[in-house]
Amino acid sequence: MAMGSSGGMSGGGRRGRRGRGGRAPMAEINVTPLVDVMLVLLIIFMVTAPLLKAAVPIDLPDSRASATNDESDQLTISIKRDGTVFYEEDALAPGELAERLAAVPAGADGKKPQVTLRADKALDYGRVMEVMGELNHAGFTSIALVTGVSGGSGR
Repeated sequence: MAMGSSGGMSGGGRRGRRGRGGRAPMAEINVTPLVDVMLVLLIIFMVTAPLLKAAVPIDLPDSRASATNDESDQLTISIKRDGTVFYEEDALAPGELAERLAAVPAGADGKKPQVTLRADKALDYGRVMEVMGELNHAGFTSIALVTGVSGGSGR
């Protein structure tokens, strides 16, 4: 037995109090459009958030490794194809990386934050090892190498 939102069986008493068939104002809010808009905004932010993190455009090598978790207290070092080193989004002069790394404070547990190292796939292996050596010398022991997602299904 279906009843309307206007009261159904007990609605006759309400109508008598209001007077001659006048309609009561609707006291409900339709939240469906609000939910629709919020879901669209959520999807937009979920798609664009990873793109905002990678501010330095680098052609990353592909890998079939699984993705790591994103920690909030991590540091990003990027190396472009021409060998330019970036600390977060700031380009560094030669020799400036050691100074920047020395200024990074240790966390509450006494450890330095995790470093994500993004290097162009056309770079010389020796250049990547130089930067990793600087990181190790500065006390950064947790270094994650960032790669792209491989599209191939295997060998």
